[in-house]
Amino acid sequence: MFHKILIANRGEIALRVLRACRDMGIRTVIAHSTTDADSLPVRLADESVCIGPPDVHASYLNIPSIISAAAITDSEAIHPGYGFLSENPAFAEICRACGITFIGPAPEAIRLMGDKAQARQMAKHAGAPVVPGSEGPLAGVDEAQALADSIGYPVIVKAAAGGGGRGMRIVREREALARAYATCQAEAGAAFGSSELYLEKFVEEARHVEVQVLGDKNGMRLHLGERDCSVQRRHQKLLEESPAPALLPETRAGLYKAALAVANAVNYVSAGTVEFLVDREGQFYFIEMNTRIQVEHPVTEMITGIDIVREQIRIATGEGLGYKQSAVRFIGHAIECRINAEDPEHFVPSPGRITAWIAPGGPGVRVDSHMMPGYVVPPHYDSLIAKIIAQGQDRGEAIARMHRALSETVIEGVKTTIPYHLKLLADPAFVTGESTLARLEQNL
Repeated sequence: MFHKILIANRGEIALRVLRACRDMGIRTVIAHSTTDADSLPVRLADESVCIGPPDVHASYLNIPSIISAAAITDSEAIHPGYGFLSENPAFAEICRACGITFIGPAPEAIRLMGDKAQARQMAKHAGAPVVPGSEGPLAGVDEAQALADSIGYPVIVKAAAGGGGRGMRIVREREALARAYATCQAEAGAAFGSSELYLEKFVEEARHVEVQVLGDKNGMRLHLGERDCSVQRRHQKLLEESPAPALLPETRAGLYKAALAVANAVNYVSAGTVEFLVDREGQFYFIEMNTRIQVEHPVTEMITGIDIVREQIRIATGEGLGYKQSAVRFIGHAIECRINAEDPEHFVPSPGRITAWIAPGGPGVRVDSHMMPGYVVPPHYDSLIAKIIAQGQDRGEAIARMHRALSETVIEGVKTTIPYHLKLLADPAFVTGESTLARLEQNL
């Protein structure tokens, strides 16, 4: 087992990893920017190292500074959390070259699954159904136009190296494709350093369902069930739940089989998530694999009792999972609301000082947050300030407990998305489990 791990991240995920390390008796080092010097993760860590100014390129994306921080603190491993360098194959390779364990999959798997066009081909060869579309990066707008004409509109143009909704546009008519293509190229180049694009048929009334997988170095791979992430705004997830509501048993079984086939195809080692679109008839299509811990991992932890971050660390040391698929049990239903420091009407960031913070509690409620009274939400980073997770014996009880938890939460000094979530919980499409990627955004 590692004696010391450097956590190359910030906010709630840095604190989440720190707590898993504490439970395992592992010392922690937080690599932080100057803005985060007084943050709760830094205060609770055994050691901390400042790696640069607020700008992410000079701190949380500064590979030489992070590697140096690990070296001077004698850290054996680096946990990247999510975002930042968590899916950067070059960073994983540098860690390997420096004799530092990267807590995540091999760089080869990150590189393959990080390119959506390559991942799509790999999934297809593994037997997972894929949405009709380009077999690789598009050569130009003329190829995109010809392909869209052949598979029919609507289509969706995506950045091959993208994520988080950037470099992505839905196109419903031929006349709009050239403009959308140019916009996506510009966004992809700026955000990911690659302007390569691919194109797919856009699945109407789809649901976004993902399967959590674990794999060890002995070749053992299993799933921890699925999560429904259909509640999104502009491709950004707002609420996740497990298990997915109103999912046909044969669809669920097919999702598990396809997810494990994809993980086996890349010899996946660590925690990862295989994501799918599910249409109205229960047909599903592979869209991508995230080779890191997900923001929404707590809903899976709540219904399985398995600490996914702990499993990441154990797997990285070379330990086997030590249990088979038959040992994984699913109990009840769990829902997570992402609480962002944003105006709930327009979703504009609302940075500032937290003047009051009262977290909810009671049976079945978990809160993952790095907030504390006086904490200043900085304008430089993602606006996520808390995750509230509620579990119940069934979905109805989970919804009721989430409503209670949100209603008793107090966050003053900044605006938050809690009013939006309360409105969402009362929406008939959500209550009946019939939410799709488009319907809730249109309704709310």
